[in-house]
Amino acid sequence: MTTSPPSRKKDRRHRRRSIVLIAMGVVVAVIATVVTVIVVNLPDDLEIGRLSQKSNLYATTSAGTPYLLASFYDQNRVEVAFDAISPFVKDAATSGEDPGFYDHGGVDIWGTVTGIVATVFTGTTRGGSSITQQYVKNVLVQKCEALTDETERADCYNTATEASPDRKLKEMSLAIGLEKKYSKDEILRQYLNITGFGGSVYGIEAAASYYFNTTAANLTLPQAASLVAIVNNPVKFQLDKPDSVTNGAANGYADNKDRRDYILDAMLEHGKVSQADHDAAINAPIEPTITEPSTGCQTAGGSAYFCDLVMQTLRKDPAFGPDAETRLANVRLGGYNVYTTLDLDLQSAAETTMKANVPATYPGWDVGGVITSVEVGTGRVLDMAQNKDYSQDPAVQATGDNYSGINYNTDLGQGGSNGFQTGSTYKVFTLAEWLNEGHSLSESVSSRPRSNWGTFEDSCNGSQSYGTAFNPKNDTSSENGSYSSALQSTIQSINTGFIGMAKELDLCGIRKTAEAFGVHRADGNALEQGAASVLGTNEIAPLTMAAAYAGIANDGVTCTPILIDRITGPDGAEIPAPTSSCTQSVSTDVAAGMSYAMQRVMTSGTAAASYRATTPRVPMIGKTGTTDDNKDTWMSGASTKVATVVGVVNVSGDGQDQRTTYFDSGQAATARHRMWPDVMSVANEKYGGDSFTVPPRSMTR
Repeated sequence: MTTSPPSRKKDRRHRRRSIVLIAMGVVVAVIATVVTVIVVNLPDDLEIGRLSQKSNLYATTSAGTPYLLASFYDQNRVEVAFDAISPFVKDAATSGEDPGFYDHGGVDIWGTVTGIVATVFTGTTRGGSSITQQYVKNVLVQKCEALTDETERADCYNTATEASPDRKLKEMSLAIGLEKKYSKDEILRQYLNITGFGGSVYGIEAAASYYFNTTAANLTLPQAASLVAIVNNPVKFQLDKPDSVTNGAANGYADNKDRRDYILDAMLEHGKVSQADHDAAINAPIEPTITEPSTGCQTAGGSAYFCDLVMQTLRKDPAFGPDAETRLANVRLGGYNVYTTLDLDLQSAAETTMKANVPATYPGWDVGGVITSVEVGTGRVLDMAQNKDYSQDPAVQATGDNYSGINYNTDLGQGGSNGFQTGSTYKVFTLAEWLNEGHSLSESVSSRPRSNWGTFEDSCNGSQSYGTAFNPKNDTSSENGSYSSALQSTIQSINTGFIGMAKELDLCGIRKTAEAFGVHRADGNALEQGAASVLGTNEIAPLTMAAAYAGIANDGVTCTPILIDRITGPDGAEIPAPTSSCTQSVSTDVAAGMSYAMQRVMTSGTAAASYRATTPRVPMIGKTGTTDDNKDTWMSGASTKVATVVGVVNVSGDGQDQRTTYFDSGQAATARHRMWPDVMSVANEKYGGDSFTVPPRSMTR
């Protein structure tokens, strides 16, 4: 037996390898030709929708500048213009991902065919796609992300990313069509804006901010190369996992550095950087400065509940789409700038006084504190605060009773509660109906406490008799006279005086007058209209009462609350914001009569403590309220410019008697008289206040 020399064996192996390579080249060439023919005959029109971006909620400072309250996004992206992207980024992307980008017609045919062959034989997607092809894939995935149905979204994503020659061919065809419609610079810009950089970070501007606390325009050469490196494999190369064994701070983010340096080498090879700049960048350490973007209402601090109500409003606003599904999709896509009505000066005052006067928790009592203000004549909500820390995360809420996702100031359907009994602050609607029916403030009514008030007229439900079951009491024995005037009953908040007024009125008429001021139950049910409701037994949201009191101060014209001044869309164009609807609730004369009585509540009645503590003073109206067993206490009032409602309430359970309960700031029952003046003092200083309309003499004599 003979053996061939080792050198001859090597020559034969070399020849076989060469033959295989030549054969593979021929196969690839043939496939490339076939692919080209197929691609030319595929559809090439790609519809590009708008990118998912973050939306921003702003308040406006006293100087007129926007102040960011919170941002929202499914994808953290800020789309930027071509000139707002560093040339380093553009050169890194083309050199590292597609050196022939500015030369080919949208497809790197050899690279793509090689990728197809590898895909066929391995079953996994391989590289070779041009930047335009990568952009096409991202657009298709973006369309999937915009779908609201989770099953449809998953199916769409699987189709857009499946490892198949068919998907590659379609991608190629669409890329060729895209390059017929857009310039190279525009495609590169869109690619850098759409591509993912790990996690929820999308687009070069958000990536620059998140990873290096800078902008896309100001990225250095090594920073640009590091970010472009992430695009190749976000999970492997992202820079926000410093504890990673393979790509962490301890090894200088080794995986990212390898890819970054490959890109820097490619930039040098293609003449995009000088040798000196290349060498300096290679030697530069990777030092990310992770900057978490603010997202969600929890980042709005004490304004979080106002923020939550704004988001609730946007999801229901027809300006964002004709139906709930369309609106949800539009909100998810984002890109909106929403400028709210929040007054930062009043909001600061509300937050500060709330923290000082009502604790977030109290032993044995689910205590709630609420403050909200509405601008008279416009319905603009100026502040909204409560004594809880905002969170919609059940895990966070479980850590302490100081957390809540429920907005105590709003209706149940707006992310709020079932409302709270308003006590005597509701009496003003009986006063309105009293004047509306031609009675005067000086007219006396039977106000003697009794065990049977007889029959009350109710034109809606028929006459009502309660027998001995209805036996309302007054707060003090000094209020137990046989007769009192409507004015005296209002000033001293005499329960039996108002029941005496209701006895001469129509219970249904009182309810309708309250409804004329926009008053409704927070749970969505109809207002109760029995005799007891006159004393404030309906559960109503504080914001509803603030709007109603603003209506009284506005000569009887009530404006529905609004939270948004203006909205701009992703393209910067104005989008119609929800508007306030203003209606004449009662005549100007009736409103003037109400204001006449309610001013005296402030100067010499139950609200005098709030009046005395407010500075500067302008003409103000008001009414206090206390529910059974002193579980809820209220102070509601207004100038001709701003209406404010303040309350300390029992959120759930049995509650506490606020007259025998003391916070660090003092008696719980008087916290309202410490908080209301703090807010209205700022309001009076900033907005001023005019005299109220004088009622006709027939109402007061």
